[in-house]
Amino acid sequence: MSVAPRPHWLFGDQLGPHFLDPRHGGPDAQAPVVMVEARSVLRRRRFHRAKAHLVLSAMRHRAAELGDRVTYVKAETYAEGLEQALGRAGRGRRMTVCHPTSRAALDFVRALGGDGNANGNGNASARGDVGVDVLPARGFLVSHDDFAGWAGRGGGRSLRLEGFYRWVRERHGLLMDGGEPAGGRWNLDHDNREPPPRGRDTLDVEGPWQPHEDAVDDEVRRDLDRWERAGDIAFVGRDGPRRFPATRREALSALRRFVTHRLPDFGRYEDAMLAADPVMSHSLLSAPLNLGLLDPAECVERAEHAYRAGDAPLNSVEGFVRQIAGWREYVWHLYWHFGEDYRHRNVLRHTAPLPEWFLELDADAVTANCLSTVLAQVRDTGWTHHIPRLMVLGSRALQDGWDPAAVTDWFHRCFVDGYDWVMLPNVVGMSQYADGGLMTTKPYTSGGAYLHRMSDLCGACAYRPTDRTGEHACPYTAGYWSFLHRHRTRLAANPRTARAVHGLDRLTDLPALLDEAASRANTPP
Repeated sequence: MSVAPRPHWLFGDQLGPHFLDPRHGGPDAQAPVVMVEARSVLRRRRFHRAKAHLVLSAMRHRAAELGDRVTYVKAETYAEGLEQALGRAGRGRRMTVCHPTSRAALDFVRALGGDGNANGNGNASARGDVGVDVLPARGFLVSHDDFAGWAGRGGGRSLRLEGFYRWVRERHGLLMDGGEPAGGRWNLDHDNREPPPRGRDTLDVEGPWQPHEDAVDDEVRRDLDRWERAGDIAFVGRDGPRRFPATRREALSALRRFVTHRLPDFGRYEDAMLAADPVMSHSLLSAPLNLGLLDPAECVERAEHAYRAGDAPLNSVEGFVRQIAGWREYVWHLYWHFGEDYRHRNVLRHTAPLPEWFLELDADAVTANCLSTVLAQVRDTGWTHHIPRLMVLGSRALQDGWDPAAVTDWFHRCFVDGYDWVMLPNVVGMSQYADGGLMTTKPYTSGGAYLHRMSDLCGACAYRPTDRTGEHACPYTAGYWSFLHRHRTRLAANPRTARAVHGLDRLTDLPALLDEAASRANTPP
């Protein structure tokens, strides 16, 4: 007697075909699919409207693709939606779900019933006889068990990206020539730090792939308008037109366009910024990757194929592979490895609230051209590349001593590719140094000189990157020295920041700098 397949629950960031592949511990073959659009998710946080639009559009497009196989429920909460869906699919049957991407979602799934393992040995709960078996995570190159094995080999003492990245490359044979890295070097960062070309407003590359909105997008926008008018849900930022893939087909088109037309120029200007060209040669693939529309393996394999075929230089391909197979995997696993207490790390004891102009994405309230430009990009698109995130937005928060938990929440809400697993390590560890060095060896912040070298944002600014005090003092230059002074004892003991701290002794204008910084504390920079 054949056993009917268990229904499989798809979260809104598990939308690619690999989440329904029954092989290698996947869901049952031809399992009926359950999807729940829970309004409570949008009530919990004030998300960027473009992000809400993208996620709902992607979910509804996926449901349309699955047709009669899916039960798609719009409900107030996940619990109510599952009750409705399983009432139609057959109450009392266990269901499966791939390991969720947030700790809160995993806790919710496990609380529904059973022991939460993939073997299905738990007992169904009393909550509507729902029982859920959690299958292994998908959408990543490295399993939880394999990461634990790698981390355990060092006794938990060294969890640096470089060692992890090399291990992933070797384990998966990425950009390897036998037992050696392609080109003889593991890390080509030195080749990928060029400033933008002077005298140019944009890079001379073809633009990124652009979607065409359809009836599903129109429906989503009408729903968002209705919820806002009713005062039911509030958003931040602007919505439209949609800039990121919402379907598997769109995501593959975006990947092909990047690899064919944009990857060759990606590497050398990877860390550069141009006011009129916020995308530069970046892939814009983080959003479809984090929705599950693309699998990281296919992204890095296509990039490597371009290198082997002579269509892209090694520095560009290595830089892209490092982002996907290195940093993205690293952040995912550190999210689970460090545990829930990591969320509350705050070794610098920064407690200042986020200012209103930052919360509202009010770029017009800001005088500093770099910050105003980047904040406007977030307001209008819900996206910037990694250097504006780290060295403009994150650096401002770090220098001004904003509460790292609030900063993490802001990045989670305001970026289309922001999820709890993405932003918690990126912000707490990398951007705000709130973990005291568990993840990185130093705080990432700088004065205006770095921004001037790596962008064209300083030329049109009312401030001067070389000025520490006075009417034209750059808030990043003044903020950098103020930050070093505030944390002098801690940073003097760090070999990577000790030299900079000693530079404080050469600043004859330090008292004036600190006084001016204090007087500007509550005003937009």
